[in-house]
Amino acid sequence: MVAVLTAAGVLTCLVVALRPGPTADAGAATTVAPVAGTEAAPTTAPSTGSATPTNASHASATPTSPPTSTPTMATTTGSQTTDRAAPRPGRIQPHTTYEGVATAYKAADGDGACLFGPSDDLMIAAMNTTDYESSRACGAYVLVRASNGASITVRITNECPLPCAPGQLDLSEQAFAKLADLEVGRLPITWTLLSPGTLPPLSIRYKTGSSPYWCGIQVINHRNPVDRLEVRTAQGWRQLPRSDYNYFLSTNGSGCGSSIRITDVYGERLTVDGIALKPDVAQPTRVQFAPR
Repeated sequence: MVAVLTAAGVLTCLVVALRPGPTADAGAATTVAPVAGTEAAPTTAPSTGSATPTNASHASATPTSPPTSTPTMATTTGSQTTDRAAPRPGRIQPHTTYEGVATAYKAADGDGACLFGPSDDLMIAAMNTTDYESSRACGAYVLVRASNGASITVRITNECPLPCAPGQLDLSEQAFAKLADLEVGRLPITWTLLSPGTLPPLSIRYKTGSSPYWCGIQVINHRNPVDRLEVRTAQGWRQLPRSDYNYFLSTNGSGCGSSIRITDVYGERLTVDGIALKPDVAQPTRVQFAPR
């Protein structure tokens, strides 16, 4: 069993380390169904550091209520529109409570599969692959309530692959310790999306290797989970596919360096203008999604 887990951890680290660049296929993600009855430790896959989470859970992901240190530019850009889009179905829905289990892993500097980079705040967590939904959960703030009555808010920065079960959150050791002693290992929890009240404007980052012929676009520090991203082209707005490493990709360069429109899971749309096509630079805007 130890050999199997070690191999799984190595394979996971290789997957994160070998994220595709400009020559990659257009970022399609594969969702792997959890294997019933597996009782092995989850292997969270941060892009740096090693993960040593505790035992896995097979808690149901059925909701208990129906779904209803990066350089920045000196200037900020963006304008907020008043139009809205219809919310779309997804694994994680607002105003919904989910049941699962919390485990813990060593988060190192806080970087993970979402590729946000190191984090000063280690109140973070890795979402199980099913609910991670090809990085749709990246950046989401989640209110976690333990069965012992303790609660904590964490931000999703990482993915916890199988055997992490639907509903499971693999918390940083620092976050888990706010709920219970690390020796507990597995802790029954419920969790819901949270829309925090105080945040600076969101930022946009182009992926390393981006150019007028290929680009990846990432949204950073968004209050609510991002549902879709569009770029303006000569033919109008074009929605970009999302990769499982949390970049929206334009593989033929269409819309790279143009206006960007971002929609959250509540249907609010923000339009950002004037973002320069500068790879690996987090460029702050003047806009942020409204608290819910």
